Amino acid sequence: MLLGNFEVEDQWAREQPGLPRLSSAGSRAVVNRMDEFALLLGDAGDTVVVKAAPDPDYLAYLHELELPVPRVLACGSQDAQQTVTEDALADSRLVDELRRLAAGGARLWPHGVSAVEEKLAEATGLPLGAPDARLCIRVNSKIYSRRVGDELGLRQPTGWACETLDELEKVAGPVAELLAAGHRFAVKDALGVSGRGITLVDDVRRFERLCRMILARERRAGCSRADVVVEEWVAKETDLNYQVTVGRDGAVHLDFVKEAITEGGIHKGHRIPARLSRAQAAELAEVAAAVGARLHRDGYFGVAGIDAMIDPDGRLYPLVEINARNNMSTYQVGIQERLISPDAIALARHYPLRLRQPVAFHRLRSVLGELQFERRSGVGFLVNNFATVNAAAPAPGDGRGEAAHPTFDGRLYGMVIGRSADEVAELDRRVGERVAELVGGAA
Repeated sequence: MLLGNFEVEDQWAREQPGLPRLSSAGSRAVVNRMDEFALLLGDAGDTVVVKAAPDPDYLAYLHELELPVPRVLACGSQDAQQTVTEDALADSRLVDELRRLAAGGARLWPHGVSAVEEKLAEATGLPLGAPDARLCIRVNSKIYSRRVGDELGLRQPTGWACETLDELEKVAGPVAELLAAGHRFAVKDALGVSGRGITLVDDVRRFERLCRMILARERRAGCSRADVVVEEWVAKETDLNYQVTVGRDGAVHLDFVKEAITEGGIHKGHRIPARLSRAQAAELAEVAAAVGARLHRDGYFGVAGIDAMIDPDGRLYPLVEINARNNMSTYQVGIQERLISPDAIALARHYPLRLRQPVAFHRLRSVLGELQFERRSGVGFLVNNFATVNAAAPAPGDGRGEAAHPTFDGRLYGMVIGRSADEVAELDRRVGERVAELVGGAA
């Protein structure tokens, strides 16, 4: 039973120290509808729970592509500001249906495991097909990644893992000296995600002020934890994301390596395949095996995503952080294996939208026209999440008129697939132009 509870880190971080986080109601609504990605993770014999029923034309489109769509269970009602897990727990009818699945031997595979998913597992009797929340939080922490990197002797930026306030105070002197010498540092929230929870500092006074804020806040709360990583900022040429699956028996499989496309530290998509030298690919494979073995020793199993980077001199930093959950790349694997030829190039990305009214999927297909992916040619644009397009639309009858709220933001997720980098770039440009036509709305 699949569950796309994206940004589970927000739940993990609620009772953790670190750096302040801000997000708008509109962005939360869109992120929560990323739950529809889970449609692409299972097979026809699986079940996926989503916040609301998918557009029927979108489901027909997935069948057209001959993708094995799981059985879909939609929550009876949904709160745009809640995750799919929270909506499922509030739906007694759905909980009863999940109990029946549990009796038939189903297991729960969420995007990530927090206390909320543990509560759903307990309420339904569905055994978790992933480690418990306590272990996931520990592994997902940048402090854990930093210490594993130190233990394995991996190349890392100069830096320190500061679990306690005392540890943060101790590194203040060395950091101040390096800042005075012209170095830049990043102070990272141990459970930050998608570029959030990172503060860049390039002068001593700014760093000291940030430290004082953290120290004062936690001491007022009677807490001695800091939970930040302080690292020198390293110039990078390429961001990478790779995934390992750790078996309960300790077997480690490197699933894929992809180039991550980021803007300002925020994830925007992936390029498939990653452009790696033979030496870089071999080093990543070796590190993946070592990190997977280390995870197994700590009791972790299942999927883990690992971020890495290459600097302008071609040096690989193979362990920037570990993500103890599914990754965006996880939901692309089925498409990659079934629809993308080995000699093709794919760009997984999203297109920001500003809409005046909800858009139906048939309207999107009409706008895309001949740019849509075709199995025969193996080229075109393939939609892999449609729910995020309309997720932030005002609910009917909520009293918000067009004058007060003329537009809302959405995202269209998809994969641009071509035979060359130039063809993919041109398709991407043309899709962006077509999508801009949706501003006028649906009908």
